[in-house]
Amino acid sequence: MDALMAALVAAALAQVGDRTAWLAAILADRYAKPGLVIAMATIAMLAASGLAATLGAVIGPKLAPNAQQLMLALALLLQGGGAFFPAKPPERLTGWNIGAIATAALGLFILAFGDGVQFIVLALAARTPVPALAAIGATIGSLVVIVPAALMGEAAWLKLPLKTLRIVAGGLFVAFGLILALGALRLV
Repeated sequence: MDALMAALVAAALAQVGDRTAWLAAILADRYAKPGLVIAMATIAMLAASGLAATLGAVIGPKLAPNAQQLMLALALLLQGGGAFFPAKPPERLTGWNIGAIATAALGLFILAFGDGVQFIVLALAARTPVPALAAIGATIGSLVVIVPAALMGEAAWLKLPLKTLRIVAGGLFVAFGLILALGALRLV
């Protein structure tokens, strides 16, 4: 259950001001179907997190507990460091002529699979006996941010204080990453 909650909180914090939610808002505006975009986001997030959790389940048993903790610390530090830089606008996928369902599912999957949340999911899955909980938690946490973005649309989403929220989230990731790293190295 720890992996579920940790992944949920980490994914929700990481998605604030990130490009995945922004793309969901763009696609919901373009197709005027936020429900469809949310459904495809659910599938995309679950697929991306599922792949990361599967890899974590393979790698985890090969690592000592301290190495697992250091890997999670590194994932959090990288996510935190990235949050201090402004998010570039996502590719709007205007050239994709494959329909609303495929564009939303594939576009969101590709963007999600390349973000830092998946490294956190991998690291959490490597530390737990039930790696699927990390994938489920990350999917729910991502949707906590993606659903409002899709319902609000791009213009309303961009009016939120996303820069401030990213900096706060980045600070939290860095703080927890440092604590975990120092603990894994037995310096605290």
